[in-house]
Amino acid sequence: MKSPMPLGPLMIDIDGVELSQVDRDILKHPLVGGLILFSRNYESTEQVSALCNEIHNLREESLLIAVDHEGGRVQRFRDGFTRIPCMQSLGDVYAEDKQQGLMQAQHVAWLMANELREVGVDFSFAPVLDLDYGCSEIIGDRAFSDDKQAVADVAEAFQKGLADAGMASIGKHFPGHGAVAPDSHIAIPVDERSLEDIMAQDVYPFKQLIQTGMQGIMPAHVIYKQVDDMPAGFSDYWLQTILRNQLKFKGVIFSDDLSMEGASVVGDYVQRAKQALKAGGDMALVCNNRSATEQVIDGLNSLEVNLDSVERLKKMRPTQGLVLGEAELRERLKVSQKVIEGLS
Repeated sequence: MKSPMPLGPLMIDIDGVELSQVDRDILKHPLVGGLILFSRNYESTEQVSALCNEIHNLREESLLIAVDHEGGRVQRFRDGFTRIPCMQSLGDVYAEDKQQGLMQAQHVAWLMANELREVGVDFSFAPVLDLDYGCSEIIGDRAFSDDKQAVADVAEAFQKGLADAGMASIGKHFPGHGAVAPDSHIAIPVDERSLEDIMAQDVYPFKQLIQTGMQGIMPAHVIYKQVDDMPAGFSDYWLQTILRNQLKFKGVIFSDDLSMEGASVVGDYVQRAKQALKAGGDMALVCNNRSATEQVIDGLNSLEVNLDSVERLKKMRPTQGLVLGEAELRERLKVSQKVIEGLS
């Protein structure tokens, strides 16, 4: 019998292409509210569709299902899905012809979201709002551009495309990961710039997309030394003072994966999860380490449900989006595929 428990504050993962009994048990835990899928969880559109259906039916208040499916280097599902180009290619078009760049971004996002929704995925962690400073090992061509206005405008069109397909947008990596060379998966990046510089440059696209309806944000595991000793995702200054109070962001704050090296300065896995939520996060991601997931669940067992977070998380569910007739849908698919072919 399904339990009517609300969405919990943890997003976790699984190892295989179907749920084990242990997976089912852990996904029913009240602290769990979502599941992120990886390439290891994908065999075919039919398989992942059945998997998503089972996950959604585990609980009365369905778990959220997410994936990192930005395009370019970061696309978890390949066979049976359109190969999405890197986001830099859209920024390049925008640099030559603004209207063309915006139109193409909208088409690419719509097609990506449409294909994911067809198999039961609720949202992708996209778009990337980092600026490309030419030094980051992990950002690079995942960024639309090195120009803040270009990033903001193309990302806004991308956000519109997601919304047309009924999918929420999640901007990452707040307040900006592009100006540091190290990869926060394997290092602890430190950004030495002033708050004024970061706000004027990197935060600019986040501000524009918040004003136009962005529903989610993922902070960076980067320490902005002149602002706070904590990485942004664990900093109440970044999450509360800047994001909630100054930028008036009312959506969901997702932590980046707590098993990344950039999170290690905060302490063990339980301390990381507690600090991410205490600082103002709504959902903490614990991926690629089932032992860590179990430690976090055990360590947070006395955590009280944050009803504001629950309400925000509910809004991450897909909406109806644009209602298209059969002929309109075929035409839009055709145009979007053509746009992607031209970018590839």
